[in-house]
Formats: sequence, structure tokens, C-alpha cells
Amino acid sequence: MKKLIIIALLLTSTVYCKAQEDLAFPFQGGSPIMTKFFKDSLKVSPDIVAKKATGMAVFKFTADVSGNISKIVIYYADDYLLTMPVIDALKKSTKKWIIPNKEKFHDFIIPFSINFNKPTAGVAEVQKAAYAFYKVRKPIVAKDQIPLNAATLLPTVVVQYDIK
Repeated sequence: MKKLIIIALLLTSTVYCKAQEDLAFPFQGGSPIMTKFFKDSLKVSPDIVAKKATGMAVFKFTADVSGNISKIVIYYADDYLLTMPVIDALKKSTKKWIIPNKEKFHDFIIPFSINFNKPTAGVAEVQKAAYAFYKVRKPIVAKDQIPLNAATLLPTVVVQYDIK
């Protein structure tokens, strides 16, 4: 008799349980479309190419119900030089973001990796220039904690550029 009561309670409790809500990828079209969008939209500046700059930049931004972006925050960047093209590309992505149901705003964290393609000739000069940039770079580091429970971490966008 006890087993029947326990089984009945378990069955009735399953009616009240909900599975975790599956969220669609937060960029219209999915992850491959987001990666392609940022690779096409992110224009590496001539200054980055001239200095052979490489590195990471991690941003947090807020999207609203309409997909508008606000509050772009730099959590980490290897140098300020790398952030400007990323901010411009993020601004171009307005109206493309999808936030979870029943939310008015949602935070996203997106990392960018910016590197140059390996040259076919003049490798020593390129290495020297890249090291020179590395020595003088000034990283930007967030002083606050990153609240990961309140944000969605997106896949890293890898951007490669050709050097001249």
C-alpha cells in the first residue's frame, strides 16, 4: 500500500514539474550566421594591420525585446586598438538579437579573437612587428565580477586578416 501511495505522489508531482525551457540561439539564423555576420561586418583598421596587432577582446552587451543593443561593456581586451572595430560591428548587429521569453532585457557576453594570417614571406619581420606590438600593448581589464548567471556566453568569433 505504501508503494502505491508513493508511486501516486510521484506521478502527480510530475504533472507540476516543467522541463528546462529550451532557448533558441540568440542571433537570428543561429551560430553560423552570427559568425559569418561578424566576420563580414568587422573591418580591421589599417592601424591594426600596420602594427600587426593580435589578441582577444571580451564584451558584454544588453539586448532588448526588439533586438536593440545598449550598454556595451569591455570586460577584457588585449589593447584598446582591438576594441573599436568590434564595437562598430556590435552596433551593426542591432535588431538581430533574440532574448528569452518573459524578459525585457538580456545580457550577452561575446569574445572576439583577432589574428593575422601567416605570411608566405618575410616571417622574421612580421614576428618582430608582432612582438613590438605585444611589448607596448595596454590590456583593458574589468574591475567588477562577471555575473555569468545573468548573461549568456556566446561562442568566440575568430577574425583573421591579411597583412601587407
